[in-house]
Amino acid sequence: MDNIFLPYAYLSRRKGSKVIQLWHGTGTIKKFGQDVNTGKLKELEQRANNNITHLIVNSEEMKKTYGQAFGVDENRIFPIGLPKTDELINRLDKIKKDKVNPDKDYIYKKYNISRETKLVLYAPTFRDDEVDDPKVGDQLEELLINFPEGYELGIRLHPHVAEKMMGLKDKRVHQLSFEEDVNTVLLACDILITDYSSIIFEYCLMKCPMIFYSYDLEEFQRKGRGFYHPYQSYVPGPIAYSGKEVCELIKENNFDYDKIDKFIEDNYQYLDGKATERLLNIIEE
Repeated sequence: MDNIFLPYAYLSRRKGSKVIQLWHGTGTIKKFGQDVNTGKLKELEQRANNNITHLIVNSEEMKKTYGQAFGVDENRIFPIGLPKTDELINRLDKIKKDKVNPDKDYIYKKYNISRETKLVLYAPTFRDDEVDDPKVGDQLEELLINFPEGYELGIRLHPHVAEKMMGLKDKRVHQLSFEEDVNTVLLACDILITDYSSIIFEYCLMKCPMIFYSYDLEEFQRKGRGFYHPYQSYVPGPIAYSGKEVCELIKENNFDYDKIDKFIEDNYQYLDGKATERLLNIIEE
């Protein structure tokens, strides 16, 4: 499973069967699950999660966080790395070996991007209160007013939001939200702009710059789910509070790559692309 399966709240797990929760985030900045839900949802979620026999997480660092969020005892949590990152790690190894990036070639050709251009990915987190009236258009407008020459912008949005952003006219913006393979998008981009999204736990493996466009940080901390770590010191890149600040950071091109390396070290126990193999071994045992 890669999400909470609430019908399990009403089912009994057959003796000897295994319920393996892989989740859909390699890591998390925002609180979720039992740490934020209330009332009937929290109760049903806990009853459903009681059936989990194996909660798979990326590292020892994530055991406590995910244990709290799922309400699962640590003896049912296995920090073996996530199968979802195997393909990404293996592709990165192949790029390093062959000196060719077929994913970048594919995206640049499909969207008619010049090879002299650097592609910046904007992937903001999903905001629960913006499904019907997404505000991401305002952020895009502010970015494009100040966007430096030699760069173009790819956007990766939640499907509900992406559908409302189909009418983009600016030739510097490419709608990448409907590309089926997110790894292809990540491997094609030179810089990531995000805010509170867990996409950073995959993108950090590129060892490329990340800028945190947290224009609503104060409001998000006050009204949102909250964070597991102090945001300003935790994220592996500079924080910007306006589109102009983001673009200035891109122009300056002065990023702390040691911080990215430290983030990988803290959040990845394995970088061998063999999480699936370890998972299958655990299931067979």
